[in-house]
This record gives sequence, C-alpha cells and structure tokens, in this order.
Amino acid sequence: MKVYGVNELRKMYLDFFESKGHLKLNSFSLVPQNDKSLLLINSGMAPLKPYFTGQEIPPKKRVTTCQKCIRTGDIENIGKTARHGTFFEMLGNFSFGDYFKHEAIAWSWEFLTEVVGLSGDRLYPSIYLEDDEAFDIWNKEVGIAPERIFRMGKADNFWEHGAGPCGPCSEIYYDRGEKYGCGDPNCTVGCECDRFIEVWNNVFTQFNSDGNGNYEELENKNIDTGMGLERLAVVVQDVDTLFDIDTMKAIRDHVCKMANAEYKVDPKKDMSIRLITDHIRSVTFMTSDGIIPSNEGRGYVLRRLLRRAARHGRLLGIQGKFLAELSKTVIAESKDGYPELEEKKEYILKVLTIEEEKFNKTIDQGLSILSEMEEALVSNGTKTLNGEDAFKLYDTYGFPLDLTKEILEEKGFSIDEEGFKKAMQVQRETARSARAVTNYMGADASIYDEIDPAITSNFVGYDRTSHTSKISVLTTETDLTDEVVGGQTATIIVDETPFYATMGGQTADIGFIVGKDAEFEVEDTIKLKGGRVGHLGTVTKGSFKVGETVTLTIDTQKRQAIGKNHSATHLLQKALRNVLGSHVEQAGSFVTSERLRFDFTHFSALTKEEIAKVEAMVNEEIAKNVPVVTDVMSVEDAKKSGAMALFGEKYGDSVRVVTMGDFSKELCGGTHVANTGSITVFKILSEAGIAAGVRRIEAITSNAVFEYYKSMEEELHEAAKVAKTEPASLVKRIESLQEELKTALSENEKLKAKLANNSLGDVMNQVVEVKGVKLLASKVTDADMNGLRNLGDQLKEKLGECVILLASASEDKVNLIAMATDGAMAKGAHAGNLIKEVAVLVGGGGGGRPNMAQAGGKNPSGIDAAIEKAVSVVENQIK
Repeated sequence: MKVYGVNELRKMYLDFFESKGHLKLNSFSLVPQNDKSLLLINSGMAPLKPYFTGQEIPPKKRVTTCQKCIRTGDIENIGKTARHGTFFEMLGNFSFGDYFKHEAIAWSWEFLTEVVGLSGDRLYPSIYLEDDEAFDIWNKEVGIAPERIFRMGKADNFWEHGAGPCGPCSEIYYDRGEKYGCGDPNCTVGCECDRFIEVWNNVFTQFNSDGNGNYEELENKNIDTGMGLERLAVVVQDVDTLFDIDTMKAIRDHVCKMANAEYKVDPKKDMSIRLITDHIRSVTFMTSDGIIPSNEGRGYVLRRLLRRAARHGRLLGIQGKFLAELSKTVIAESKDGYPELEEKKEYILKVLTIEEEKFNKTIDQGLSILSEMEEALVSNGTKTLNGEDAFKLYDTYGFPLDLTKEILEEKGFSIDEEGFKKAMQVQRETARSARAVTNYMGADASIYDEIDPAITSNFVGYDRTSHTSKISVLTTETDLTDEVVGGQTATIIVDETPFYATMGGQTADIGFIVGKDAEFEVEDTIKLKGGRVGHLGTVTKGSFKVGETVTLTIDTQKRQAIGKNHSATHLLQKALRNVLGSHVEQAGSFVTSERLRFDFTHFSALTKEEIAKVEAMVNEEIAKNVPVVTDVMSVEDAKKSGAMALFGEKYGDSVRVVTMGDFSKELCGGTHVANTGSITVFKILSEAGIAAGVRRIEAITSNAVFEYYKSMEEELHEAAKVAKTEPASLVKRIESLQEELKTALSENEKLKAKLANNSLGDVMNQVVEVKGVKLLASKVTDADMNGLRNLGDQLKEKLGECVILLASASEDKVNLIAMATDGAMAKGAHAGNLIKEVAVLVGGGGGGRPNMAQAGGKNPSGIDAAIEKAVSVVENQIK
C-alpha cells in the first residue's frame, strides 16, 4: 500500500466525491453561523444543519467538505493520552434527499480499497442491529461475508440528537494488526485496544423522531458521512498515533527542537509535547477565523488553550515567547487545504504573540499566589481549593480554571468548581458597572468590592413605584463612608428598593431618595455583586447617614415608557417567529424610555412585506388590550408551560413568566405594562444586519409614534413648500421636476459635446501617421471623462483605423482617455499601455484595456508633454 500524506489524502477524498457529482465546499468557519447551539463547529455536518432541517436550500443535493473542527469536551486528557485532540479535520460527503444507502456504502468501500489502497480483508463494517437493508448491501452487493459484518446497538450505531432527523449508522473498522492489539486471542471489532480502529461512519438519516421514541420515515432521506482525516492518516501511514502522522510530526519535531528534548524518552515531557502540538493547531485555526482571546465564550476557549500551551512550554524549559514561531509550522503544514492561514499569517502571529506576552507578565506572580494557596491548604488539612480563590487566579492572573486544576492535580489537590462558577456569575453581573476600573484581564476593581458580602438588596418594584427602606451602605467614588453631604456624588444601597437596575437589556430607573430634610437625585441604578443594587447620583440637599430610613420614589413616567417598549419587544419576538420562522432567537435587546432595539437571528434582510406583516401583528395584539400576567414558578414548570427562554441564559430556581394573552409567553425579570392596550401603537423605524446571521430592529411605541408622525408631517409640508405645491400633489410635482431635470441634463450634455468639438477645431491637420497608423493626440478645453469618451467615439468614426489620445484640464484636475481601433491593435497599439506611460507626466496614473483606457492627474501643466510623448510611445508599440 502506498503511503499518502495528510494533504494528499484530503485532496484524494474531495476529488473522489467531486467525480461522483458532489459539489466541493470549502471548510466553514469554526465560528457557527446562525447556530446558537454551538460555541464552535465540532463536526462536518454542523455548518450544514440548515440544509438537513430544510431551513435553507443547499447549493447542490450532493456536497463534499473537509471541515475544520474543535472539540474540548475531553481537554483534561489532551497530552495524557495519544488518542485525544482538540482540533481535527472531518471529511464528509452529504446527500440532501438524493442518493442513499446503496451509493454511500459502495463509494465508501470504493474510496478506501481502490483509491487509498487499503486491503479489503482488513476492513470490517458494522451496522445497526435492525438495519437488514444495510446488511444486505454489505453482504450481497459489496461481497462481505456475514461473519465479518457486526450488528451493534443504539449506543454505537444509531445517530440521534433529541427530536428531529435521525437514523442508523454503518461504520467501517480497519484491522491494524496484532502489533497494535491487546494480545487477547478473541480481540475483535469493538475491543477497547488500538488494533481495530473506526475510520468511516455513514449516517443514514431516514427517520424523524419526536424525542419520545416514536419514529416516522422521512420523505427526503439524507446521508451524513464523517471520516476523521487524521485517523485515516494514522491507518494509511501505519503509525502509532495521530501525533505521528506527517503534519503533526512536523509540529511535534518543532516543539522538541525548541525544548531541546527528545520524544518518547520522558513520559512527563511527552505529555507536554503532545499538548502543545495539539493546542497550537487549535489556536492557529481559531485565530484565523477571527476569534480573539477573551474571558467569554469561544474567546475563552482560545485563551485557555493558548495559556495551557504556554505553561507547558515553560515546563519543557522553552525560553521566552514561542507560540507564534511554532504557529508558522502549523501554517506551513496546513495552508494547502486552508489558504486563509497563509493569508492571515501576520494577523495570527500578532494575536498569539500579544496573548503570550500578556500571560508571561502575570504567570510568575500567579504561580507564586497559587503556591501560597497550596501551603494554606496543607496547613488547613484540606485537599480542595475554594471557588473564590480559583476565581481570583482566573480574574486577576488569567489562569483558566482547567490550568489551575491541572497544576493542583499534579500535587493531589482539587477545586470547588461550583464555587468558581458562582464567582464567575457575579463578575458577569457587575461587568457593566460604569464606575468600575478595568484591568487588562477585564476584572472589575472598584470600591464596591469592599462592601460586606452579607449585605444584599431586595427589588420590590414590580408592584410599587415608591417604598420606604433603610440605608445599608454609602460610598463616594473612592471610599466607603458613613455619611454623604450636599453636592457629593455618591452611591446609596438600601435593604429594599423599587428601582430597577439595568439588566436583561432593560435600562435603569431614575428618581429620588428622600430623607429627613435631605434629597438625593438617582441618575442611574446598577446591579452589584451579591444581589446588591446601587443607586448612583448626587446629594442635592442635606445629608444621608448609614442606618437612616429613607423614601425611594422612581420616575413613574419613565418607568411606564420603558414598560411599554419592553412589553412590545415580547410581542415583536413572537411576531418575528410567526412571520419568519422558529429559527428566530433573541440575540440581544436594549429597552429605554425613548425606543426599543431588538437583535435576532435570521439569515436575510426582511422584505417590506415582512416588516409590514410583523408590525401589523404586533399592533393587532396591542389592540386586543389583553392583560399582561406575571407568574413566578420553577424553571421546569415554566418550560412545561411553553414559556420561551433566552438561549444560553442561566436562570435561578424560580423564574418570572410574562404572558400576553395566548400570543406571547416568555421568561423575563423586567418590568411591563398591565395590559397590551397601554402600549397604544407600535412602529418599526429600521431593520438592518449587524453580524452574520444577526439582524436588528429599532422601533418606538405610544407617544413616540405620534411624535414621529408629527415630525414626518412637518417635513412633508416643508418639502411641499420648497417644491411650490401642496402635500397631496408633491409626488406629481417631484416627477415633473425630474423630467425637467432629465431634459436639462440632456441639453447640457449636447452643449458640452458641441463645445468640446469646437474647442478641438479642425482635427485633420493634427493627425500624424506613425508607422502607417494614424495618431491623433490633442488637448480639449473643459471636458469631463464622459465628454472625452463621446468625442473619442466620434473621432474614431471620422478617422477610421487609428489611435486617439485626448486630454482635458478642469481647474487642477486632468482627464486623459486613449482609444485604439481593431486595425491599430492588430499592429501592436495598446491604449492601456499608452495611458500608463503618459499619465505620469500629468501627475497621475491609470490604465485599461488595449482598446480603451483612462486616467486622472493633478498637473495640467504636463498635458503638452503628455501629448508630445504619445508619438514615441505609439512608435514603440507598432511592429
């Protein structure tokens, strides 16, 4: 069997399926588009989901891809074993209602045996227990003996993911030989050892599941094939593990060279070598797809992979920054299949260098702090680091949780992960604090951190606009204090407040806090750690002390306006789902007293008809004047009731469910109107895209709509006044003015052409003959490019076969145009090259086709020289 490299195998696979009528698509980005279920693309079929579900029509019914994928579910095992990796390439051939089992099985066998050259005697198919159709194809059509076809259960050979399309699988295993086996004479397919390795998986999507064990045959059956490229390479190259295949070995060797270490000498070093080899591939590909290291989402995945690799570099003794240099090998090894790596090389190296520099600045200090924490654990006789301390390492020193976990595990300690998650959630809630000072890691360092954690606030504003409570905390901008006085900017925290803090897209309440002979204007309300609510503002009269009882009153007019807009967003979301489809998910919202902004997932711009339909649907629900009912229940009960939850949002034990008739039901902690009629009216102002697969609608309600139409009416009357007509006749008046303008422009063009002709004078005495070709190079007064072009066309008709160069100056701008007829071009004339050479003399540049070219310049004094030079240029062109 011939040994093929990874890049060869990738090409062989894609070429093979192209020959079978498949459309080859480039790998999709690792960043999922319009798919909120994934943080990163983790399979070949993931980016094609809209085609499988029918949300989008595929470009062709047969598609083949090699998809880059990231999986971090078993990140703790990376390096420890030679089996696990975070980045891999998935080869796939897909059918959307086209071919099915016969072709899929036949082609998989043909590719492995005839194209790659694997021995058929060493290949063993598996099928789902009840899939007799697949058994017959393997047995009767491919010719595999029955005893070599393995029937397996649902866990192994049935692909299903909740409700929706699903079906049986047929996998192909390759016998790598006894040298990779466990030594058991009964070792066979399904054994946990490395002898029988699964290389191909055909998924036959033939059923639709309701999620409760009931299956219906699909009318359009699909094929979803997956084959790991690295795994195929392991088999073809007959190497121990994926770290030994050609592309991975190149990276591994580079790591060894940097560390001055040899692979397979020291097991501890081997683990670090493998981890770096794997992680550098992931971070290089993720960065190429625009993912930037951060403390959130996929940015955090990138950061933790990068920092784990950097730390293991230190363990190997690699001095200074090394990740960007190592990334160059990844790019060199993979650019054949992924040209974007080479295109974005500079950017990738810069991002990796900056992040590694950041980490290097803090790692020594962080390790020192962790060492102190370890000593404290030993002296306290405990083996578990608390979540707050683990979060401090993450938040202040940039240690991802799994990095801290890994370091501690090496010394026999563990981490309270739940405590870490709670600390992380608190940090997220305070991230928007306008008063916070942010360090480079994004940690919020502010005076609020010094507040006693036992102090909390209770929001009582759902059913009241004024409330009496006791002051628990007072702060200035820099200090905790017992008293604040007139003129001071401060934060007041009380036990119970009717003020809503900015959360979930809803802006904060404003208003007043009144004490005995004292007044405080609340300009903003913010959510702080531990459920505390901070009232930010200024003492306008008297003074306030901790422990005093005060009366808090919100601006009810603003609250009502916010409530109208917030309730309208619920109606809007449901209307969008009804009009556009259930793929619409909220991607963000911002509700103020003036307007509402709603971001949602959708694949294309809304048509005028769709916008009108959505708007009408919302107004219809407003007109019904139905009560807006709020119930508090458990998350489970809320979901059972059909309430919509924000995707990815984490909720507490009990949630508020806001219901508007039988139209809308959502989980929401914000404030709303008492009935939909209070919203009065709803108007969409704009709809636009803000990111791939994310659209944004801006809208207004109630009085803002009347103000909007009043303003429009005023503009209409002003426009009619300027046009010297009545509003009712404005359209006709504009049409009439447009016709007049069109006529005037046409007359203007004719006059300009006439002037250009006149300014040129008698052209015949300006024509020179260059090696048998007529050349007219002349200056025209005050002609734009369009005028020169028209004049050139007229001159060609007059002169016959020729070369023309016309130049015109208008103020400090020069226009040049060159033309060559077919006969002149046949002799070597080239208008584009003529323009290139003469344009420099007028301080410009340009070019074009052999028959016509144009240029601009900024030096009118060079026109005569340009015209003069035309003769020698054309002379050199003519053969």
